[in-house]
Amino acid sequence: MIKVAIVGATGYVGVEIVRLLHARQDVQITSAVSNSFAGKPFSSVYPSLRGIFDLPCDPLDADQLMEKADFFILALPHGVSGDLVPKLLANGKKVIDHSADFRFRDLAVYETTYKVEHPAPALLPEAIYGLPELYREELKHARLVGDPGCYPTCSILAIAPLLRNRYVSTKGITICATSGISGAGRKSELPYSFCESEESFKAYGLNGHRHTPEIEQELSLLVDEPVMVSFIPHLAPMKRGMLATIHLDLIRETTAEALHELYVETYRNDPFVRILPLGQFPETRYVSGSNYIDIGIALDKRMNRVIAVSSLDNLGKGSSGQAVQAMNLMCGLPETTGLTNPAFYL
Repeated sequence: MIKVAIVGATGYVGVEIVRLLHARQDVQITSAVSNSFAGKPFSSVYPSLRGIFDLPCDPLDADQLMEKADFFILALPHGVSGDLVPKLLANGKKVIDHSADFRFRDLAVYETTYKVEHPAPALLPEAIYGLPELYREELKHARLVGDPGCYPTCSILAIAPLLRNRYVSTKGITICATSGISGAGRKSELPYSFCESEESFKAYGLNGHRHTPEIEQELSLLVDEPVMVSFIPHLAPMKRGMLATIHLDLIRETTAEALHELYVETYRNDPFVRILPLGQFPETRYVSGSNYIDIGIALDKRMNRVIAVSSLDNLGKGSSGQAVQAMNLMCGLPETTGLTNPAFYL
């Protein structure tokens, strides 16, 4: 039995992890940490779980938590989880952190991007970037994992086969990506209120979204040279879901059929990457509530470009589902355990 504590459990990422883990026979959620709702049943925060998951929420007390679990999934703001992680590791715990604190290889890039001093920089070389399709073997032996962001996951997996096999230029990559409102977290800021977001669609963060360096880091590692991207995020009036349309300049003669086969072969052994038939493209409704990412490609001969389109659930493969996928690998389990349910849409 894997005893799991979820820290920051009452946010959208946290409750999705509860949803994915609570019914598993090999996992026991022994602590759901929420300072805001400490002492209250988890189901009083999310009534859909009444009679299903009624565990009282715990306050964030590191000493008490050590006794409750062996595996910790943290869904805390950046700059906060980094204070807790060293204590957990020193006590022999395994940790998946959903904040940005352990996603970056370069300390200066993290501190410049998030405008905070890193609380545990000595752990950065050890942390594994939690994208199983790129780091599956490393995850099997990890004790600290930085769970990737939703935009980076959606973008990196759609670009990786083309870039790694040198079909496209490392320059001029443009990513236009759209997220559902839950991507901003469970907060009451005005831009995410119903009246401000319903029946509206907007771009934001055009002068440097904080996920851009994360995308560039992983793409650069694929080709062992610096890669810069133009990343343009958008907000759509839907609860959950993400879709990215990516434009890349071809540098090799090829056909649409050859590119499609490249993607099929690249992800043949990756159970949560679905490559759509030529001429078909992803829709957010077909991945909502799942841990799948759908990818479709098109060859624009007139512009000598490839257009890659990818879609995932920002709370599934974009965060919580991917964390559970990484947890499975870290615990020596099949990575698909508890994650093969289809999308909500029928």
